[in-house]
Amino acid sequence: MKENVLDVLLYLFQNFMDGDLEIDPDRDFLIDRLVEAGFQNYEIDKAFVWLDDLATNQENQQNTLKGNTFRLFTDGELGKLDVESRGFLLYLENMGVLTTETRELVIERVMALDSYEMDIERVKWVILMVLFNQPEQDMNFEWIENMVFDSSLEHLH
Repeated sequence: MKENVLDVLLYLFQNFMDGDLEIDPDRDFLIDRLVEAGFQNYEIDKAFVWLDDLATNQENQQNTLKGNTFRLFTDGELGKLDVESRGFLLYLENMGVLTTETRELVIERVMALDSYEMDIERVKWVILMVLFNQPEQDMNFEWIENMVFDSSLEHLH
């Protein structure tokens, strides 16, 4: 049995997302596959809400942050994002892989997950899912995708 919403999202991302920047629109089919894979209906429903909220928040967030920003993390964010993850987000923003908008989407989507603390590997997956849904972010998505899959392979050895 799978444990949480992030597991459902990872399963969907790894098995059903294609290059058309959307999940197969037939949710009933996806739900059947997820149940067969051992996920609970409650977690499946929460994963679809998470994805719907990502799309909604992406639309609302575009062009709301301008210029140089300085990011202070709330106590809740500090509790959920470890030092390495926060540093990684800053690094990606400084490298131009994340914009202030995509950084905020990543933080918002991390906070929407049930997990109490997110390690850097889980944060990378959230970044990957956020960038996957961003228009004109193909190069940054591919860069993060290579990083995620390279580090996943390292953990297997």
